Amino acid sequence: MPQSTALLDWYDRHHRDLPWRVSPADAALGVLPDPYHVWLSEIMLQQTTVGAVKSYFVAFLHTWPTIEALAAADEDDILRAWAGLGYYSRARNLHKCARSIVADHGGRFPQTIEGLKALPGIGDYTAAAIAAIAFDMPVAVVDGNIERIVSRLYRIADALPAAKKPIKQKMAILTPSERPGDFAQAMMDLGSSLCSPKKPACVLCPFTSNCEAEMAGDMERFPVKAPKKQKPTRRGVAFLIRRTDGAIWLQKRPAKGLLASMAQVPTTDWSDKNTGEQFDLATALSHAPDGLKFHKKTGQVTHTFTHFHLLLDVYEATTSHKAPMADGWWSSPLDINGEALPTVFRKVVEFAA
Repeated sequence: MPQSTALLDWYDRHHRDLPWRVSPADAALGVLPDPYHVWLSEIMLQQTTVGAVKSYFVAFLHTWPTIEALAAADEDDILRAWAGLGYYSRARNLHKCARSIVADHGGRFPQTIEGLKALPGIGDYTAAAIAAIAFDMPVAVVDGNIERIVSRLYRIADALPAAKKPIKQKMAILTPSERPGDFAQAMMDLGSSLCSPKKPACVLCPFTSNCEAEMAGDMERFPVKAPKKQKPTRRGVAFLIRRTDGAIWLQKRPAKGLLASMAQVPTTDWSDKNTGEQFDLATALSHAPDGLKFHKKTGQVTHTFTHFHLLLDVYEATTSHKAPMADGWWSSPLDINGEALPTVFRKVVEFAA
């Protein structure tokens, strides 16, 4: 039995039920994937888990059921709905992409790899995933789960990222002309279940009789990864200003840079990423908003971004003033969860609760 057939048989029995997916049974009845759903889920799933994405996907579709609705939305509303998913440039590109599809393509996704890659926020992987899953094109789709499967299947000794090229070449050979979209999703499901990073369930795997790493008994060695570079640590101070009725003072971050256009509590600059210079905690209060009496909270807020770790000291003040600063707004306890607050600033609010 061909490897692709064995995997598709397994997928027909064991596929995950996901809100953006057309099941094999429905596909057999002629139900077609919605490219809008496929694209939205793939953007959300970048560097995020399926479990975290499900509720966001359902909420987005409830608010913006079509690509036209999303294109017409206000970016601030999209950022608020995205808050907590991280990597916020994805949300801004999501909006740009929706507007491009509506304005330049009549609301329809291009059905070529080149056309898809020309859209904002869509790179090689996302273009391949949309092409395969939404349009059933026989293209090689390679995410982290698929890298692990293919590197084990062929015992590819090159370390990532150098291994990406041979992995993609092998995936292109594996991908069948029939049901390529289901095959790509089957590989994703296999990697999320049986072919796990640690202690893979090889005895249940449809590839077990062909997997070179399983035959050698060194499955957990793959994929081979280059040593990780140590992340630098930056420091800064966050100023949490609370009104006597419990409202929190928020500001909008600049339109460019890290966490662009998201909400924040007032904060100092963080350590300089080029010099590695540490923030001078002794001068923290010289950066605080004027006219308020701050006291330092015990402990620190810690958060890890893609390229650095962050340590934030938190200073808190309470005021009855209408506006402690020129730019910003009060967010009541009932409204704070709906703000476009990135996780790091939600941590600050919870830390000072």
